[in-house]
Amino acid sequence: MQTARSGRGAFKALVFGLALACFMTPAQAKDVVVFAAASLKNALDDAVAAWKRETGKALVISYAASNALAKQIEAGAPADIFFSADFDWMDYAASKNLIRPETRTNLLGNSLVLIAPKGASVQVSLQPGFDLASALGDGRLAMGQVEAVPAGKYGKAALEKLGVWGAVKDKIAQTENVRAALLLVSRGEAPLGIVYKTDALSDPNVEIVAAFPESTHPPIVYPAALTKDAANPDAASFLNFLQSSQAKPFFERQGFNFMATPGSGS
Repeated sequence: MQTARSGRGAFKALVFGLALACFMTPAQAKDVVVFAAASLKNALDDAVAAWKRETGKALVISYAASNALAKQIEAGAPADIFFSADFDWMDYAASKNLIRPETRTNLLGNSLVLIAPKGASVQVSLQPGFDLASALGDGRLAMGQVEAVPAGKYGKAALEKLGVWGAVKDKIAQTENVRAALLLVSRGEAPLGIVYKTDALSDPNVEIVAAFPESTHPPIVYPAALTKDAANPDAASFLNFLQSSQAKPFFERQGFNFMATPGSGS
Protein backbone atom coordinates (compact mmCIF):
# COMPACT_ATOMS: atom_id res chain seq x y z
CA MET A 1 0.00 0.00 0.00
CA GLN A 2 2.75 2.37 0.97
CA THR A 3 4.59 1.57 -2.23
CA ALA A 4 1.48 2.31 -4.32
CA ARG A 5 0.96 5.63 -2.52
CA SER A 6 4.61 6.51 -3.06
CA GLY A 7 4.27 5.64 -6.73
CA ARG A 8 1.17 7.80 -7.12
CA GLY A 9 2.94 10.65 -5.29
CA ALA A 10 5.95 10.40 -7.54
CA PHE A 11 3.70 10.35 -10.61
CA LYS A 12 1.82 13.44 -9.45
CA ALA A 13 5.09 15.21 -8.77
CA LEU A 14 6.29 14.32 -12.25
CA VAL A 15 3.08 15.62 -13.87
CA PHE A 16 3.26 18.82 -11.81
CA GLY A 17 6.88 19.31 -12.76
CA LEU A 18 6.15 18.85 -16.46
CA ALA A 19 3.22 21.25 -16.29
CA LEU A 20 5.35 23.81 -14.49
CA ALA A 21 8.07 23.46 -17.08
CA CYS A 22 5.55 24.00 -19.89
CA PHE A 23 4.22 27.06 -18.10
CA MET A 24 7.65 28.56 -17.48
CA THR A 25 9.08 28.05 -20.94
CA PRO A 26 7.08 30.81 -22.67
CA ALA A 27 7.86 33.24 -19.86
CA GLN A 28 11.56 32.49 -20.03
CA ALA A 29 11.55 32.78 -23.81
CA LYS A 30 9.52 35.98 -24.02
CA ASP A 31 11.05 38.97 -25.76
CA VAL A 32 12.58 41.88 -23.91
CA VAL A 33 10.02 44.70 -23.78
CA VAL A 34 11.29 48.28 -23.93
CA PHE A 35 9.09 51.32 -23.23
CA ALA A 36 10.78 54.24 -25.00
CA ALA A 37 10.10 57.93 -25.66
CA ALA A 38 8.65 58.51 -29.13
CA SER A 39 11.56 60.73 -30.16
CA LEU A 40 13.92 57.75 -29.89
CA LYS A 41 12.24 55.72 -32.63
CA ASN A 42 14.66 56.07 -35.55
CA ALA A 43 17.84 55.65 -33.53
CA LEU A 44 16.50 52.92 -31.28
CA ASP A 45 15.08 50.95 -34.20
CA ASP A 46 18.58 50.91 -35.71
CA ALA A 47 20.14 49.86 -32.40
CA VAL A 48 17.59 47.08 -31.97
CA ALA A 49 18.28 45.78 -35.48
CA ALA A 50 22.00 45.63 -34.68
CA TRP A 51 21.29 43.85 -31.38
CA LYS A 52 19.15 41.26 -33.14
CA ARG A 53 21.84 40.64 -35.76
CA GLU A 54 24.49 40.18 -33.08
CA THR A 55 22.56 38.08 -30.59
CA GLY A 56 19.73 36.52 -32.55
CA LYS A 57 17.40 37.64 -29.77
CA ALA A 58 14.23 39.67 -30.23
CA LEU A 59 12.97 42.80 -28.55
CA VAL A 60 9.62 44.55 -28.53
CA ILE A 61 9.64 48.36 -28.43
CA SER A 62 6.62 50.39 -27.37
CA TYR A 63 6.97 54.08 -28.34
CA ALA A 64 4.91 56.85 -26.74
CA ALA A 65 5.29 59.99 -24.67
CA SER A 66 7.33 59.40 -21.50
CA ASN A 67 4.42 60.41 -19.28
CA ALA A 68 2.13 57.85 -20.93
CA LEU A 69 4.74 55.11 -20.62
CA ALA A 70 5.42 55.81 -16.95
CA LYS A 71 1.70 55.69 -16.21
CA GLN A 72 1.33 52.42 -18.13
CA ILE A 73 4.15 50.84 -16.13
CA GLU A 74 2.51 52.08 -12.94
CA ALA A 75 -0.75 50.45 -14.06
CA GLY A 76 1.03 47.11 -14.41
CA ALA A 77 1.98 47.02 -18.09
CA PRO A 78 4.82 44.50 -18.57
CA ALA A 79 8.05 46.30 -19.44
CA ASP A 80 11.68 45.40 -18.81
CA ILE A 81 13.29 48.77 -19.64
CA PHE A 82 11.99 52.34 -19.35
CA PHE A 83 13.74 54.90 -21.59
CA SER A 84 12.47 58.40 -20.78
CA ALA A 85 12.94 61.74 -22.55
CA ASP A 86 13.36 63.65 -19.30
CA PHE A 87 14.31 63.37 -15.66
CA ASP A 88 10.82 64.17 -14.37
CA TRP A 89 9.11 60.98 -15.56
CA MET A 90 12.03 58.78 -14.62
CA ASP A 91 11.97 60.43 -11.18
CA TYR A 92 8.23 59.73 -11.07
CA ALA A 93 8.85 56.06 -11.84
CA ALA A 94 11.52 55.95 -9.15
CA SER A 95 9.19 57.56 -6.60
CA LYS A 96 6.62 54.86 -7.30
CA ASN A 97 9.24 52.10 -6.95
CA LEU A 98 8.79 51.10 -10.59
CA ILE A 99 12.48 50.96 -11.57
CA ARG A 100 15.72 49.55 -10.19
CA PRO A 101 17.58 52.74 -9.23
CA GLU A 102 21.00 51.10 -9.36
CA THR A 103 20.52 50.49 -13.11
CA ARG A 104 19.52 54.06 -13.93
CA THR A 105 21.83 55.82 -16.38
CA ASN A 106 21.79 59.05 -18.38
CA LEU A 107 22.27 57.93 -21.98
CA LEU A 108 21.54 60.81 -24.34
CA GLY A 109 21.19 64.54 -24.74
CA ASN A 110 19.13 66.50 -27.27
CA SER A 111 18.25 70.06 -28.27
CA LEU A 112 15.03 71.93 -28.98
CA VAL A 113 14.19 73.56 -32.31
CA LEU A 114 11.46 75.52 -34.06
CA ILE A 115 10.40 73.90 -37.33
CA ALA A 116 8.31 74.76 -40.38
CA PRO A 117 7.18 72.79 -43.43
CA LYS A 118 9.91 72.31 -46.03
CA GLY A 119 10.17 75.32 -48.30
CA ALA A 120 8.24 77.66 -46.03
CA SER A 121 9.53 81.22 -46.11
CA VAL A 122 9.67 81.69 -42.34
CA GLN A 123 12.39 83.71 -40.67
CA VAL A 124 12.41 83.91 -36.89
CA SER A 125 15.14 84.92 -34.47
CA LEU A 126 14.62 83.36 -31.05
CA GLN A 127 15.34 86.49 -29.05
CA PRO A 128 13.47 87.69 -25.95
CA GLY A 129 10.10 89.08 -26.97
CA PHE A 130 10.25 87.85 -30.59
CA ASP A 131 6.92 88.05 -32.45
CA LEU A 132 5.95 84.39 -32.65
CA ALA A 133 2.24 85.21 -32.86
CA SER A 134 2.72 87.10 -36.13
CA ALA A 135 4.84 84.26 -37.54
CA LEU A 136 1.97 81.86 -36.83
CA GLY A 137 -0.63 84.06 -38.50
CA ASP A 138 -3.96 82.23 -38.36
CA GLY A 139 -2.22 78.90 -37.76
CA ARG A 140 -1.27 77.05 -34.61
CA LEU A 141 2.01 76.07 -32.98
CA ALA A 142 2.35 72.29 -32.83
CA MET A 143 3.97 70.90 -29.68
CA GLY A 144 3.57 68.12 -27.16
CA GLN A 145 1.15 68.55 -24.28
CA VAL A 146 2.77 71.32 -22.29
CA GLU A 147 1.97 69.95 -18.84
CA ALA A 148 2.99 66.35 -19.44
CA VAL A 149 4.94 65.50 -22.61
CA PRO A 150 8.65 66.28 -22.08
CA ALA A 151 9.10 68.11 -25.41
CA GLY A 152 6.00 70.18 -24.64
CA LYS A 153 7.27 71.02 -21.17
CA TYR A 154 10.66 72.06 -22.54
CA GLY A 155 8.94 74.12 -25.24
CA LYS A 156 6.69 75.95 -22.80
CA ALA A 157 9.67 76.68 -20.53
CA ALA A 158 11.59 78.12 -23.49
CA LEU A 159 8.70 80.32 -24.61
CA GLU A 160 8.18 81.56 -21.04
CA LYS A 161 11.89 82.34 -20.72
CA LEU A 162 11.76 84.32 -23.96
CA GLY A 163 8.66 86.17 -22.78
CA VAL A 164 6.31 85.08 -25.58
CA TRP A 165 4.23 82.32 -23.97
CA GLY A 166 1.38 84.69 -23.08
CA ALA A 167 1.03 85.82 -26.69
CA VAL A 168 0.72 82.30 -28.13
CA LYS A 169 -0.69 80.09 -25.36
CA ASP A 170 -4.13 80.16 -27.00
CA LYS A 171 -2.66 79.22 -30.39
CA ILE A 172 -1.11 75.90 -29.38
CA ALA A 173 -1.99 72.58 -31.03
CA GLN A 174 -1.06 70.20 -28.22
CA THR A 175 -0.29 66.60 -29.17
CA GLU A 176 0.04 63.32 -27.29
CA ASN A 177 3.75 63.04 -28.13
CA VAL A 178 6.48 64.93 -29.97
CA ARG A 179 6.25 62.81 -33.13
CA ALA A 180 2.60 63.79 -33.48
CA ALA A 181 3.62 67.46 -33.35
CA LEU A 182 6.26 66.77 -36.00
CA LEU A 183 3.62 65.15 -38.19
CA LEU A 184 1.32 68.19 -38.05
CA VAL A 185 4.09 70.37 -39.43
CA SER A 186 5.27 67.75 -41.91
CA ARG A 187 1.76 67.57 -43.39
CA GLY A 188 1.44 71.34 -43.50
CA GLU A 189 -1.38 71.31 -40.96
CA ALA A 190 0.58 73.65 -38.66
CA PRO A 191 2.88 76.46 -39.87
CA LEU A 192 5.33 76.01 -37.00
CA GLY A 193 6.18 73.44 -34.35
CA ILE A 194 8.54 72.83 -31.46
CA VAL A 195 10.30 69.47 -31.50
CA TYR A 196 13.69 67.97 -30.75
CA LYS A 197 16.49 68.47 -33.23
CA THR A 198 16.57 64.71 -33.79
CA ASP A 199 12.89 64.72 -34.80
CA ALA A 200 13.46 67.51 -37.30
CA LEU A 201 16.41 65.68 -38.84
CA SER A 202 14.33 62.51 -39.26
CA ASP A 203 11.68 64.11 -41.49
CA PRO A 204 12.60 65.47 -44.95
CA ASN A 205 9.32 67.39 -45.11
CA VAL A 206 10.28 69.87 -42.39
CA GLU A 207 13.11 72.34 -41.91
CA ILE A 208 14.65 73.89 -38.85
CA VAL A 209 13.82 77.59 -38.56
CA ALA A 210 15.88 78.22 -35.43
CA ALA A 211 17.36 76.44 -32.40
CA PHE A 212 16.33 77.42 -28.88
CA PRO A 213 19.27 78.48 -26.71
CA GLU A 214 20.03 75.85 -24.07
CA SER A 215 19.66 78.55 -21.41
CA THR A 216 15.93 78.82 -22.15
CA HIS A 217 14.94 75.38 -20.89
CA PRO A 218 16.12 72.60 -18.54
CA PRO A 219 18.80 70.27 -19.93
CA ILE A 220 17.30 67.67 -22.26
CA VAL A 221 18.56 64.33 -20.99
CA TYR A 222 17.30 60.81 -21.68
CA PRO A 223 17.68 58.42 -18.71
CA ALA A 224 17.07 54.68 -18.95
CA ALA A 225 16.65 51.97 -16.33
CA LEU A 226 15.49 48.43 -15.78
CA THR A 227 12.01 48.24 -14.34
CA LYS A 228 11.53 46.73 -10.91
CA ASP A 229 9.70 43.74 -12.37
CA ALA A 230 12.14 43.07 -15.22
CA ALA A 231 12.65 39.31 -15.22
CA ASN A 232 14.34 38.68 -18.55
CA PRO A 233 18.15 38.51 -18.13
CA ASP A 234 18.52 39.81 -21.69
CA ALA A 235 17.09 43.16 -20.56
CA ALA A 236 20.25 44.02 -18.61
CA SER A 237 22.39 42.95 -21.55
CA PHE A 238 20.45 45.20 -23.92
CA LEU A 239 20.68 48.15 -21.53
CA ASN A 240 24.45 47.61 -21.44
CA PHE A 241 24.48 47.43 -25.23
CA LEU A 242 22.78 50.84 -25.44
CA GLN A 243 25.70 52.30 -23.48
CA SER A 244 28.37 50.70 -25.65
CA SER A 245 30.53 51.97 -28.49
CA GLN A 246 28.52 49.71 -30.79
CA ALA A 247 25.31 51.63 -30.11
CA LYS A 248 26.85 55.12 -30.09
CA PRO A 249 26.80 55.67 -33.89
CA PHE A 250 23.10 54.87 -34.16
CA PHE A 251 22.25 57.71 -31.78
CA GLU A 252 24.80 60.21 -33.04
CA ARG A 253 23.65 59.66 -36.63
CA GLN A 254 20.20 60.89 -35.60
CA GLY A 255 21.60 63.99 -33.89
CA PHE A 256 21.66 62.84 -30.26
CA ASN A 257 24.48 63.73 -27.92
CA PHE A 258 25.75 60.36 -26.64
CA MET A 259 26.38 60.86 -22.91
CA ALA A 260 27.28 57.34 -21.80
CA THR A 261 30.95 56.37 -21.68
CA PRO A 262 31.30 53.98 -24.65
CA GLY A 263 32.20 50.50 -23.53
CA SER A 264 31.38 51.21 -19.88
CA GLY A 265 28.37 48.88 -19.96
CA SER A 266 26.97 50.51 -16.86
